[in-house]
Amino acid sequence: MPRKKRDDKNLQKSSAPKMNAYIAGSGIVAEQQITDTLEKNYMPYAMSVIVSRALPEIDGFKPSHRKLLYTMYKMGLLTGNKTKSANIVGQTMKLNPHGDAAIYETMVRLARGNEALLHPYVESKGNFGKAYSRDMAYAAPRYTEAKLEPICAELFRDIDKETVDFVPNYDNETVEPTLLPATFPSVLVNNNMGIAVSMASNVCSFNLSEICEATIGLIKNPDMDLLGVLKGPDFPGGGYIVYDEAEMDKIYRTGRGSVRIRSKYSYDADAHCIEITEIPYTTTIEQIKDKIVELAKAGKVKEISYIRDESDLNGLKIAIDIKKGVDPDKLMRRLFRLTTLEDTYSCNFNILIGGYPKVMGVYEILGEWTAFRKECVKRRVYFELKKKKEKLHLLYGLKKILLDIDKAIKIVRETEEEADVVPNLMIGFGIDDIQAEYVAEIKLRHLNREYIISRIAETEQLEKDIAEMEDILGSEKKILNIIISELKEVAKKYGQPRKTLFCYPEENEEEEPEEDTPDYPVNLFLTREGYFKKITPQSLRMSGEHKLKDGDVMETVIEATNRTEILFFTDKCQVYKTRASEFTDTKASALGDYVPVKLEFEENENVLCMITTTDYSGFLFMIYENGKAAKVPLSAYETKTNRKKLMKAFSDKSRLVKMIFIEDNADILMMSDKGRAIIFNTALVLPKSARDTVGVQCMTLKGGARTEKAWKIEEEKLGELSKFVMKSIPASGCLAKGIDDPDQTKL
Repeated sequence: MPRKKRDDKNLQKSSAPKMNAYIAGSGIVAEQQITDTLEKNYMPYAMSVIVSRALPEIDGFKPSHRKLLYTMYKMGLLTGNKTKSANIVGQTMKLNPHGDAAIYETMVRLARGNEALLHPYVESKGNFGKAYSRDMAYAAPRYTEAKLEPICAELFRDIDKETVDFVPNYDNETVEPTLLPATFPSVLVNNNMGIAVSMASNVCSFNLSEICEATIGLIKNPDMDLLGVLKGPDFPGGGYIVYDEAEMDKIYRTGRGSVRIRSKYSYDADAHCIEITEIPYTTTIEQIKDKIVELAKAGKVKEISYIRDESDLNGLKIAIDIKKGVDPDKLMRRLFRLTTLEDTYSCNFNILIGGYPKVMGVYEILGEWTAFRKECVKRRVYFELKKKKEKLHLLYGLKKILLDIDKAIKIVRETEEEADVVPNLMIGFGIDDIQAEYVAEIKLRHLNREYIISRIAETEQLEKDIAEMEDILGSEKKILNIIISELKEVAKKYGQPRKTLFCYPEENEEEEPEEDTPDYPVNLFLTREGYFKKITPQSLRMSGEHKLKDGDVMETVIEATNRTEILFFTDKCQVYKTRASEFTDTKASALGDYVPVKLEFEENENVLCMITTTDYSGFLFMIYENGKAAKVPLSAYETKTNRKKLMKAFSDKSRLVKMIFIEDNADILMMSDKGRAIIFNTALVLPKSARDTVGVQCMTLKGGARTEKAWKIEEEKLGELSKFVMKSIPASGCLAKGIDDPDQTKL
């Protein structure tokens, strides 16, 4: 093939990105598509994280949990004494190759002392930290001791009866179970969170008694409504769930949704102190304290005089000292709104089923668990059936010996070679080799009629048991009855009262928290240098001229109220959000607050414009030096999280000439530095949701001209300036003669 044609053919190959790959030992660098590299190297890793690390399976455990608990079970820690945690960690490394620190952290979370689980699996001694505290760290494994909690007996019941599969460990030295044959739906009894690749799981805990009752109900009636039995999650930290029946039903059916958890508190009237004893599972003491301190420093919560952590061996307690005359319930409603004293638990019931991740609701999870448990029971019954059949088979052979014990002794005695004993017994009594081997191994002291008759008497009971087991294996109803009886037994033995109770929004909270900020009319002033004043109308009427710095001029004057929200736009394309109430009332004779210092601007950042609003309605119309203009809804600057600073508040592609607030549409005049002007209605510019949109061309600029001024034209003046009014944009406009500059010039 000619070289040119070969090169042309190469150019027609896939244009997918490629990378160079060095072939070891050959000195050759070959091209390889990135997609192939990702598929060969990253995809196996991603699947390993999803399937073998981050997501729980139907037994309720991730591999790290299962390996740890099984190791403790094999160490005899279900019934024995506690042992040093370091010993457990060392033994677990035979199954878990991820290192001692990771193993110990897993054990800490499973421990009773950490209080992270509703039903802990590890009985602990020593300092295991606290799940509700960021700073209460756990002790090293050489200082703590542990064993399995009694409830773990239900996790390992009949595990030695082939109820689950076993696989080799990572070095093929031993075996470990793929699942634990839990006799209750442990997957929903304890919290479980995992972050895999491109997916995550967040399973909340439910009360053991309720979940067992719900499972029994679904087994008996698959169409039952779970809300009648399973009211909602039950968290180890207690607190209150703000009950929402529709959201709860959504979680039960889809596996996704959110639960609002509220702290539990009491008020000591004598000490003027609020005592918080239970907090949401999703937060910590330190997070709550830090937020309340931050609010107090910012002046948003002025009723609190002191806050301290009084947690001790008796449990969690946050004490909040409040000032005299403060309504504690009203204050707590505000704190619920402003802090994580009320928080949200986001449910995402993503569980591995047969090696595949699947998001399921509670209905489907309990259905999958029932199917898994049915298989465990079948395997256990089959294992026991097999053992009983083997024993019965041996006893049948022993029964034949009963007919003539002397003959058996004679056969054994007269057989010259040991290897011929079993075959001769087989021939002499018509039994198989297994039965003959069993007879041949009987001790001499047992060759009496009483022993043999007592053993043969077992055959009748064995025959009954075998018939019953075969009946069970052939009847799904009987298998389900076994599961139901086991669930009742677990609920009776390990059930406990709910820790998390319920409250209802319509009874326990106002729809909209009462606004504590006083509201009254004010006048807001902003100078070109960035000085801000808030003056009441009464004070303004009694004042003289404004005090200003040399060379400074008053730029913006707005009539508003004390609750008005203020947006300060800066020359770094950022906006700082605050309220008029954050500024103290002043007088015209005062210089005012310097906004860059008050709102902690970045270095060399200055105010360009001040916009006020109470409901974020209307639009911002922004005119740029390049002749473009953008119309952005003011709602684009509204945030649900009360953020104080937003970046990319407007476009940085061209210098901002003017920012004008309009309620709906208005007529705008744009003037260039070459003396030309146009007037157009903002209806010609479509609104854009992106705050930093570059806008559309409104004024055609030629010869290096730039937009220099812009302002809003009142309707009564349009008649005088009709020649500048444009019906379409962009337009170059007319020479600006006869236009009075209202001194709303460059910023």
